Amino acid sequence: MPRIDTFLKIMQENNVSDLHLSANTEPMLRINGVLQRAEHRQLSEEELKIIIYELLSDAQISHLEEKGDLDCAYTLPGVARFRINVYKKYPGLAAAFRIIPNQVPSLDSLGFPDVLKKMLTYRSGLILVTGPTNSGKSTTLAAMVNHLNDHMSHHIITLEDPLEFIHPNKKCLINQRQVGEHCESFASALRAALREDPNVILVGEMRDLETISLALTAAEVGQLVLGTLHTRSAAQTVSRVVDPFPAGQQTQIRHMFSEVLVGICSQQLLRKADKKGRVAALEIMLGNAAIRNLIRDQKSHLINNAIMTNRANGMQLMDQHLKQLVSDGLVTQDEAMRYMLETSIQTQAASQNQ
Repeated sequence: MPRIDTFLKIMQENNVSDLHLSANTEPMLRINGVLQRAEHRQLSEEELKIIIYELLSDAQISHLEEKGDLDCAYTLPGVARFRINVYKKYPGLAAAFRIIPNQVPSLDSLGFPDVLKKMLTYRSGLILVTGPTNSGKSTTLAAMVNHLNDHMSHHIITLEDPLEFIHPNKKCLINQRQVGEHCESFASALRAALREDPNVILVGEMRDLETISLALTAAEVGQLVLGTLHTRSAAQTVSRVVDPFPAGQQTQIRHMFSEVLVGICSQQLLRKADKKGRVAALEIMLGNAAIRNLIRDQKSHLINNAIMTNRANGMQLMDQHLKQLVSDGLVTQDEAMRYMLETSIQTQAASQNQ
């Protein structure tokens, strides 16, 4: 049995989301968003190398030694699946393990509003799930795929790095591809997906101009595309999609983006008031006529006003949801204020960039 299995079982039994191992340091556990030192002795450089390397193939070891870091995944039967990033540091190695439950979550179990289900009824278009690292984007995308799998008869292709939630075929045929193992890059896999008769394409991360451009094209020619970006608000997301393109193409991209946009869900994870878990705060924007016009006319600074006036249709600002979570007693006011401040800063920055 790999030595790491003991640590991973402890993660599953104690509601630990992340495990950090670092040479010459005690293991660290992230519980409900807070990093804590485990009651364990320090791991030496050699011990940690043995623990990590026995999980890896020869090809993965070569990649790590040549490139200095590696993304991969590991399944412990009967416990969970784990996303792993191993990296060189001074001195020795370090690794971060993220737990991925065996059970794929539903949108209902996450407490998400029905407007997200409505987005998934579209035959084509672009749905973006955004937020900073560790805000639960992968879990939200998995819940969206799970909803489609329960209610539609689609061919779904997922492009991920690495594979996280593993989806069984229920009503849908789901083919999951891992970048670096099953395909060269997100862009190359997305280009190939257009010839593989999908109804839905999930792009684990839209990192560069080519991937963004291909995702927009796929949505335009008839696929429903689900993707992620590391943005904190709907207004900032519009800029992040458009800005990578040369100035001469940005007007065209704005028009294309406005036409294919189904909706944007921006999220943050907050500690619950009882400190027993975390809850997602959501900003939701739908691609209605008003939003499309603002995107085309380079008026992203007015998007927040449009979201506020369309609350009856399911839209909401991050700050509106944060206030609701405080009112419902799910999070403390101090916790919510941390994210309200960040939202305000990001929104202001997005406005200044227009």
